[in-house]
Amino acid sequence: EDKLSESGGGSVQNGGSLRLSCKASGYLYNSYCWSWQRQVGQQAREAVATLRSDGMTTYADAVRGRFIISEDTSENTLYLEMNNLSPEDSAIYNCAAAFLTAGGKCVYNYWGQGTQVTVSS
Repeated sequence: EDKLSESGGGSVQNGGSLRLSCKASGYLYNSYCWSWQRQVGQQAREAVATLRSDGMTTYADAVRGRFIISEDTSENTLYLEMNNLSPEDSAIYNCAAAFLTAGGKCVYNYWGQGTQVTVSS
């Protein structure tokens, strides 16, 4: 079965750190783009970090300098290192994979089930 499986979420204090993992099975690891995205309640999903197959990374302004996206090709796993967390980072975090682009942007159509991150003040 081709799927993405996240892990590593949890509860931390303000200023703490977490590392999220996303294990890709099947052909999904050969995607063109990887992304970590987060959503709070019914608010719009926000892309916080993206990794392209050419190695290019991009970050949302809110997390740049605090979050690092990386991969371990031997484990078919994507990571998100999150440092200096604040309550505003609390959300459900999903990893996503894209094989296509439109207008220069990755079109994500594969999603993991999500992992909850809660940061208390």
